Amino acid sequence: MTINIEYETDKELKIPYEKIVNDIVPAALYYEQCPYEAEVNVILTDNDAIQEINRDYRQIDAPTDVLSFPMIDFEQESNFDHVEEQVEDYFNPETGELILGDIIISVEKVIEQAEQFGHSQERELAFLVAHSMLHLCGYDHMEEDERERMEQRQREILEKEGYSR
Repeated sequence: MTINIEYETDKELKIPYEKIVNDIVPAALYYEQCPYEAEVNVILTDNDAIQEINRDYRQIDAPTDVLSFPMIDFEQESNFDHVEEQVEDYFNPETGELILGDIIISVEKVIEQAEQFGHSQERELAFLVAHSMLHLCGYDHMEEDERERMEQRQREILEKEGYSR
């Protein structure tokens, strides 16, 4: 498994962010029963940079906590059956790993939301990574039942890794 972590801000996150990302990414893939070694890119940035990305890709001119850019088109959440039909689109030719996509997280939002929700920055970062990993596996939360399913999965992934509230 390849987890590329880029820290692209001067805003300091005083927690073991690499450990948290390296705990949650594989835990989410294990939970979702991904049958492949995978590649995920995680970028930690600031509010200004994530606002620009949010504006450019979602036409929302405001900072957000996390953005997910999945590389796989899922018809059903975490159903990886179709990816081998498009090896050239979904797999890294050098490593053979499934390219899941990119996660972009605002360090400032991690700090703000941890305080707002009354839990640790570690838990907030773990939550955002788990949430985004589910998006990379085809989940969404536009409907109430989708939101509930995602929340349950996030909670179970976090609890298994010791990042519960």
